[in-house]
Amino acid sequence: MLTRLANGDILLQLHVQPGASRDQFLGLHGDAIKVAIKAPPVDGKANAHLQQFLAQSFDVAKRQVLLEKGELSRQKKWRIVAPCSVPDALQPYLES
Repeated sequence: MLTRLANGDILLQLHVQPGASRDQFLGLHGDAIKVAIKAPPVDGKANAHLQQFLAQSFDVAKRQVLLEKGELSRQKKWRIVAPCSVPDALQPYLES
């Protein structure tokens, strides 16, 4: 899901669908948030693209978006360091 930590960071559990027609959050997929991205799952392109998409979505620099788990998997855990905002599409899934 989407968990805000005591220090203000956000942990984000994602299920990634690469090769989509556009980048978007799609709702829940089990205990993760499903996200579609345009990039193909080749040579780390999907992870780099997802990092950029998350940075834009949370209004932070790319260096503040850290992949913690799942580099080669569709199931990923990302940390957003000191996010300036939370996308409207993710507000219902925010746990504190």
